[in-house]
Amino acid sequence: MISRIILIFFLLTTSKLTIAQDNVIMTEQPDSVVNDPNNYKLSYRKLILPVSLISAGAISFAIPPMKELDLSAKIEVAHDRPGKTTLDNYTQYFPAVMVYGLNLAGIKGKHGFKDRTIIYATSQLISAAIVTPAKSLIAEERPDGSNKKSFPSGHAATAFSTAHFMYREYRDNNLLLSLSGYPFAAFTGVYRVLNNKHWMTDVVAGAGVGILSTELAYWLYPKMNTLISGKKKNNKSVVVPYYQSKGVGMSYLLVF
Repeated sequence: MISRIILIFFLLTTSKLTIAQDNVIMTEQPDSVVNDPNNYKLSYRKLILPVSLISAGAISFAIPPMKELDLSAKIEVAHDRPGKTTLDNYTQYFPAVMVYGLNLAGIKGKHGFKDRTIIYATSQLISAAIVTPAKSLIAEERPDGSNKKSFPSGHAATAFSTAHFMYREYRDNNLLLSLSGYPFAAFTGVYRVLNNKHWMTDVVAGAGVGILSTELAYWLYPKMNTLISGKKKNNKSVVVPYYQSKGVGMSYLLVF
C-alpha cells in the first residue's frame, strides 16, 4: 500500500509534466507576448487539473469505496511502520525558497522581487482562505485522532502552491527547472499520509487547492498591480478573497 501511495503522487507529478509540456506547445506565441509578465489569462484548460483533484477528494465523502481506500492505506501504514519525519513541515516551502535563491544566483524568473512576492503572498492568502474554513466546516477527523481538521491538507496545499509558483516563474525559460519543485510537493504529500496526519484524499484535494490558488494569484496580479501602482485612470475592478472567524468570502473593489 505504501508503494501505491508513492505511485499516486508520482503519477500526479508526471501528469503535471505532461500538462505543462502541452501548455507550452499549445500556447506558443511571439516573444513580445510571452515575455510580458502581465500577459496571463485564466483559461478553463488551466483549471482542469486542480478542479479534478479537489473534486476527487471531496466526492470521497459520498463514495464509500474511496473512504475504504483511505482506511486501508492507514492500516497498511500502521502495519509497515515506516520511519516518521518532520521534513514535510519544511519541504512544503522548498520550491518558493528555490525561486528566491535562483534569482539571487542570477537565474531570473518571469517577475522581479516585488511582483513575485505579491503573487506568492496572494496565492498563500487564497489557499488559506479555502483551507482554513474548509477544515472547520467539514471537520474530518485525522487518521491519528488528534483533531477534526484533516480535510483538506494544508501542508499539501502550501507545497503544491509553491511548486506551481516555481513552475509559473520559470516555465518560459526552462521547463525542466520549472518542474523541479513538484518532487518536493509530492514528498510532502506522501509523508502527510505516512506520518498518519492525513488521509490520501485530504492530500489529493490539498494539492488541487494549492495549484488553483497559484493560478488565481497570477490571474489577479495584473489587476492588483494596476490598483497598487495607480498608473491607469480607467476604472478597474479586483476580486480579493478574505477569511474571517465566521467564514470565507470574496470582496469586490471598483477603482475609479
